[in-house]
Formats: sequence, C-alpha cells, structure tokens
Amino acid sequence: MARYVHTPRNTTLREIYVWEFPVRLYHWVNVVSILVLCVTGYLIGNPIVAPNIAEASFSFMFGTIRFIHFVAAFVFFFNFVVRLYWGFAGNKFARWYNFIPFKKKQWQNILSVLKVDILQVVNKKINDIGHNSLASFTYFLTFLAFVLQSLTGFGMYAAMSDSWFPKIFVWIVPLLGGDLATRNIHHILMWVFILFAMIHIYLVFYHDYIERRGVTSSMIGGWKFIEEDVLKEEGEI
Repeated sequence: MARYVHTPRNTTLREIYVWEFPVRLYHWVNVVSILVLCVTGYLIGNPIVAPNIAEASFSFMFGTIRFIHFVAAFVFFFNFVVRLYWGFAGNKFARWYNFIPFKKKQWQNILSVLKVDILQVVNKKINDIGHNSLASFTYFLTFLAFVLQSLTGFGMYAAMSDSWFPKIFVWIVPLLGGDLATRNIHHILMWVFILFAMIHIYLVFYHDYIERRGVTSSMIGGWKFIEEDVLKEEGEI
C-alpha cells in the first residue's frame, strides 16, 4: 500500500504503510512495561531507605512496588506472546524471516549498516523499507533475552505464588543452580535492556537524520517515506 508524496526539493517519494497497528501497539506496550519493570526491579534489588513512623502494615510501600512489578511482568510476557504470533500473521515487514540472517544479502546489509552506525566511515542511506538486517538480528537477540528474562522472573515468582501459571516455571530455578544465580541473571538482563534502549533511541534518531524517511514517526502512524527506485528494487511497485 503506497501513495505519492512530493517533497520541497522536488523529489518524489512514496508513502508506504510499513508497521501495522499490532506491531506499533506491541512496541509502545513494551516501552511502558520495560520502563516500569526496570524501575520497580531496581528498587526491589536495591531498596531505598524510607523512614516512616507509621506501622509497616499501613505503608506497605514495597508490597505495592512488587505488585506493580508483577503486573508489568504479566503484561510484558503476554504482549511478547502476541508479537510471536504476529511474526507469522503480520505483513512482510513483521515476519520472522526478516530477523534471522539466512541470506547472503542480509549479511551484506549487516556489514553496510556497521559501516554507517558503528565505524561511521560511510554517510549514506541504508536502503531498507522495514528494519535493516542488523537491527532485525539485534531484535531477534533481544527476543531471546525476553524469553530468558521471563523464565527467570516467573521462576523466582513461582516460589511465592499459589497461581497455576507461575508454577509452570518452577523448574527454572533448580536448572539454573538456585535462587541467587537466577536472580543474578535476571538482574544482569535488566541492565542489558537499559543499555539496548539507550543505543536503540540514539540509532533511531540517527537514521531519521541521515535517511529522512520518517523512521521515528513510522512507529506512531505506521507510514515511511521511501524513494521510488528503492521501492522498485524491493519489488514494491
């Protein structure tokens, strides 16, 4: 689905619908849930001193923090399950074959992106309509981290919950060598997500500046602005 857009520089672009609503919804639910999980998770692991002359039963501050953490964890997990499904049901830009570099062209694209993003020896557009191959592969690795984070989180939660769902993960803690090892993995992954978020935000704005294709706004409205020759090369027109 594409339509013409005329820029002030007399360059004809086509506005193409790339990110469907389920992908955009997944992204922003993920943003909020990971932010809440990181803040509450940090406080659980490094509790602040909060003097209170009232009885502990009246404040229950960390009970509330833990509850918020657990709710956000369920939202995070089931949001990810929906994204797994949409990797099969979504359009060509959301499909799973984009995320694993099986083809030679994908590896060549990864090298090109490294030259632009990391080495910065080339200043040019990366001619991808959806995610470039390096971004796609990085997201695939974060999906694996999502799985491990969910397993370790629900594994620890299983010991304190009577619900049937966390009990499914009761085998995780013994497999990983106990509560301490499981908690350390869970904690380290939190910092991995924080580091990833920082790099991700920087690169989104960086590519938006270089490519001028509406990368940032595309995750709000779903549309990107792509040159005709790129669309012809990709078989979109």
